[in-house]
Amino acid sequence: MSTQLQALELWRTSLVASVRSDAPDLSARQMALLLCVYLGAGPHTVRGLAKDLKISKPAISRALDRLGELGYIRRERDDLDRRNVLVQRTPEGGAFLTNFSKMIMDAHSHSAAIPDHQALDFAFDSLSAAAAAMGAPAEDKTAPSAWSNAAA
Repeated sequence: MSTQLQALELWRTSLVASVRSDAPDLSARQMALLLCVYLGAGPHTVRGLAKDLKISKPAISRALDRLGELGYIRRERDDLDRRNVLVQRTPEGGAFLTNFSKMIMDAHSHSAAIPDHQALDFAFDSLSAAAAAMGAPAEDKTAPSAWSNAAA
């Protein structure tokens, strides 16, 4: 299976497992922010996270509000510079990411077992559906598609 299709299948399987779990659904922005806090070198500030993710401070604050409600992060004033708000990790956030990483590892095992012909059918079906949604004629399944050529 191509690397592109493996990546998509890994992401899909991980997200499906996450949605089926009891854990709360996080938006892409919330997940990106959480991963930045847990995997990036600290200390983390609202200003620094907004700069790193190239999104506004209010958008960071809204995502942090939700992550704080879940107990995945904690905000504290910086004792050295009271204008800064430091974003701290919590045991609950670490447990969430540990569980999510297990879902990704399980998804990796699953995606490695998918036969190549099934992956190519997936690519064709996805492209055909996208083309139909945009009003384009369906592609001949016997003709090589741009996706399968790029994926090869």
